Amino acid sequence: MEVHKFTDFKDKIIQNVSKVIVGKDAEIELILVSFLAGGHVLLEDIPGTGKTMMIKAFSKTLGLPFKRIQFTPDLLPSDITGINFYNQKISDFQFREGPLFSNIILADEINRATPRTQSSLLEAMEEKQVTSDGQTRILNKPFMVLATQNPVESYGTFPLPEAQLDRFFMRIKLGYPTKEEEKDIIRKNIGNPLDYIEAVVEQEELDYVLRNVSKVTIEEDVMDYLVNIVSETRNRDDIALGISPRGSIALFKASQAHAAINGRDYIIPEDIKSISPYVLNHRIIARGVNNIEDSLELIGEIVKNVQVPLEVR
Repeated sequence: MEVHKFTDFKDKIIQNVSKVIVGKDAEIELILVSFLAGGHVLLEDIPGTGKTMMIKAFSKTLGLPFKRIQFTPDLLPSDITGINFYNQKISDFQFREGPLFSNIILADEINRATPRTQSSLLEAMEEKQVTSDGQTRILNKPFMVLATQNPVESYGTFPLPEAQLDRFFMRIKLGYPTKEEEKDIIRKNIGNPLDYIEAVVEQEELDYVLRNVSKVTIEEDVMDYLVNIVSETRNRDDIALGISPRGSIALFKASQAHAAINGRDYIIPEDIKSISPYVLNHRIIARGVNNIEDSLELIGEIVKNVQVPLEVR
C-alpha cells in the first residue's frame, strides 16, 4: 500500500474544492473520509452556508457524474428510482432511470419529502441498488448520497427516523465563516466560482485509493479503544439509545480512511478520537440533546473520558 497516493489525493481534493469553499478544509476532509469508506453524509445547517456549493465542487473535483434531487412533499419514490413506461416505438415497456443512477447524489432538503419517499433511499444507500416493478438494478460505483436538511425551519418537514439516520455515515455542519473568510467568499462569488473548478483526479488514482483503503490495519489495543468508546455510549444514564454495531463498523472504516489520507497504513487512537464525534453524533438518542451541536459535544465528552492506549507502534 502506497500511502503517499492517499496524501496526494487528499491534498489535490482539498486544494481544488477550497477554490470555491473558503475555510472549510476540515469539513471537506470529513466528506472525503466518508467517500473513501463508501459512506453517505448528512449536512445539517441553516440555509446559505454553502452546503450545495460544497457538494457540487466535490463532485466536479472528482470528475464523477452528479445529480441533484430537490425533495418536496409531493416527490414520489419513482421520481428518484426510475419508472417503467410504454415505448410505442419498440412496442414494449422500457425503464427510464431516475436521478439515483449517478455517482454523487445531492438530496437537497431531504426532510421535506414524505416518509415513503425518504424510505426509498434506504435500499439505495445501504444495498447500492434499487428495485422497480420487481426488478433489481445495481447503481453506479462509487455511489454517494450527500443529503442536506435545515434544522431550524420545521414547518412542512418530516423528521428522519432513527433507522434512516443510521444509514448516514456522518452528520456534519459547516457553521458560519469568520469575518475574513466571509470577505473572501464575497470576492469569490462575484462570478460563478464553480466555472473555475475542473477534475483533478485521474480514474487510475480514484480506483487505487478506493481499492486499497481497506488495507489499513489496527492493533488490538487500539481496537479495544474504539470498542470502549462505543460501549460507553451504551452504559450512560443520560443516553437512551447507544451506538449499534453498524456504528462501530462505520467508526472503524472512517478511522481507516482518516489514517490513509494522513499518510499511515495503520490506525492510531488520534484517528478514532478526531473522527468519532462526526460518525457517532446522529446514532444516539440522549436526554436533553435536540441538535447537532449538543450531540457533538456529548460524544466529545465520552471520547475524552475513555482511556487512550499508551504504546502504539
